[in-house]
Amino acid sequence: MRPIAAFVTEQFASLANPVDAAPMAAYLKTDMPFWGIKKPARVSVYRAVRDRFRTDDRDEYEANVLALWALPHREDKYAAIDYAKLCRRCVVPESLGLYERMIREGAWWDFVDDIAANLVGRVLMESRPEITPILRRWAQDEDLWIRRSAILAQLKHKERTDEALLFELCAERLHEREFFMRKAIGWALRQHSYTAPAAVGAFLLEHRGQMSGLTFREGAKALRRQGLFDAQST
Repeated sequence: MRPIAAFVTEQFASLANPVDAAPMAAYLKTDMPFWGIKKPARVSVYRAVRDRFRTDDRDEYEANVLALWALPHREDKYAAIDYAKLCRRCVVPESLGLYERMIREGAWWDFVDDIAANLVGRVLMESRPEITPILRRWAQDEDLWIRRSAILAQLKHKERTDEALLFELCAERLHEREFFMRKAIGWALRQHSYTAPAAVGAFLLEHRGQMSGLTFREGAKALRRQGLFDAQST
């Protein structure tokens, strides 16, 4: 066991709360075991990991992330994602394969959304010419969670959002019947509507007949609050 995995296991074992473990697993509808440690209590462990194991070496970074990811509890995997975000100089195109693996293996929203927005999204922002074609392929992938990640990758890009890419990928997936895809498309559009309300409003109206009610409602939430859509239109 790598030192980082041994350290996190020791720390989490000392904080474990079996009373909370079952409700946490029930909330996420998973059989994966929990330590029963809620996020505020995990923060001190994350800080200690930051102080002890931060690295700028990408090979060490990947080995440490995977060592945490391989541990059995869900909080261990949260620690892997947190550590992956911590070592910012290692969040580079060469790490995209690592993030893809975590998305495919994690295969649930609590893992995938964080990885997509904060790791894949950061790589995309810094390396658009290289990563954009990959996201286009992801948007066509058989794996639901890879497709969802392609849509959510620009959630935090604000004014730097590649609007044409966002609208392209959303339009391509409007036929999706999966709840998590319909929700993701609406969420991505809603997030961009804070930056470009007119453009998102026009997209929603243009494609209203193709998208699910869920997608339209999600996409129009902020616009409705701004008075750009009335209640009947959503």
